[in-house]
Amino acid sequence: MDKLDLTIRHGTVATAAETTRCDIGIVGEKVVAIAEHLPAGARDIDASGRYVLPGGIDSHCHIEQLSGMGIMSADDFYSGTVSAAFGGTTTIIPFAAQHRGTSVTTTVADYHERARTKAVIDYGFHLIIGEPTDKILNEELPAAIKGGITSFKVYMTYPKWKLEDYQLLEVLNVAQREGALVMVHAENDDMIRWIAKHLIERGHGAPKFHGVAHDALAEAEATHRIIALSRLLSVPVLIVHVSSPEATNTIRAAQTFGAQIFAETCPQYLVLTAEDMDKPGVEGAKWCCSPPLRDKAAQEAIWAGLANGTFQVFSSDHAPYKFDATAKIPRGDQTTFKEMANGVPGIEMRLPILFSEGVLKGRLSINQFVALGATNHARMYGLYPRKGTIAIGSDADIAIWNPDIEQRIDYSMMHDAVGYTPYEGHVYKGWPEIVTSRGRIVVEGGALKVERGSGQFIVRGQPGPVAATQTAKIDGPARKLRSLIR
Repeated sequence: MDKLDLTIRHGTVATAAETTRCDIGIVGEKVVAIAEHLPAGARDIDASGRYVLPGGIDSHCHIEQLSGMGIMSADDFYSGTVSAAFGGTTTIIPFAAQHRGTSVTTTVADYHERARTKAVIDYGFHLIIGEPTDKILNEELPAAIKGGITSFKVYMTYPKWKLEDYQLLEVLNVAQREGALVMVHAENDDMIRWIAKHLIERGHGAPKFHGVAHDALAEAEATHRIIALSRLLSVPVLIVHVSSPEATNTIRAAQTFGAQIFAETCPQYLVLTAEDMDKPGVEGAKWCCSPPLRDKAAQEAIWAGLANGTFQVFSSDHAPYKFDATAKIPRGDQTTFKEMANGVPGIEMRLPILFSEGVLKGRLSINQFVALGATNHARMYGLYPRKGTIAIGSDADIAIWNPDIEQRIDYSMMHDAVGYTPYEGHVYKGWPEIVTSRGRIVVEGGALKVERGSGQFIVRGQPGPVAATQTAKIDGPARKLRSLIR
């Protein structure tokens, strides 16, 4: 065997499918050898007592993105990717947001330029479709898909983003025709607006009332509705950041019935609750996200959904807004929950929380952890097997985890640009010590080892099945409808 550039030896290697004690050999950017014993390479890492895992993939994060409220996120592609890397993530797929009046083509070019000179790990993009005109649907969106952006997000709420059911069907039709995956923010906009209006009129504007306005029934109703729209055309959809038992049960029922429905949840719904929003003044805005934090019973339902396969992917939904007049509290102490930027940071904490509270507390196996944090993202978003696994020929994206490190969270530990963490004071055990991306050591000894702009844009293929046994299922009515409208 030729000399190896890098070896990782004596560790416990886990993929989504198996766990074994073996050595890994890397040449250039690729894994080239996996064996029980390998000779030391030019650089040798002793991973004794450590887990050697595929680098994480975070397929839902907002980086250097202007929100629908006109607020720029705190993290650019440098701070966002640095923070991701320190949390064991080696690939991110943030959003290129098409605002109304802007073309998809211009949007994509803009985000490429934002990321090109800043990202330290690899990245792709999803599109957010804010204005599905005929030109965008029939020309610009298909061109973006052919350029490797094979997924896009739509909203059922928010004034600047919301699409009507008719528009959602048009988007789903394009996805079916072009081979793309649609991600959906599912909340009933009219329910939320109606509750919020009456709360504000009665002087209930504190952050805690954000959770009241975004009632779990609003999430459940929109979830049911997008499932029906998906089934009408037999087009797979991914329902993102699911937070409630009602929505979880609706998704589980649809999956049991055979519908092509996938689902995602996030760390905030595992360890935070609505009580966190109930702070003096506007302090609770730090915990305001949509859908909102709920209660302990909802936490248990989400954990159960992760364990039983209702949720295929676990993402951060990193939405980094500063706690100041530029974002979270534009009118200072007078800011109501309707005026606060929605979202919490979490790109760095995503995997440590899942490892600590999932693997080490016996809720998930190490293989489920890998699947939820990396492999299923790669399969679903057209990156597998280049990303999301440790296999010969795959990119050498690897995170070496020490299961014995325990840390109390303080914002000074974080590498984002937000200024606070909603997990302040929490204690989590199990952290990545060394992280590699395409064979480059990115993080080691608590320090960044690569230059800004050294990450690469990854052209993604068509979305694939999360599991090898999954096959497309077409409802009878959808099959008949397809024959009539094609």
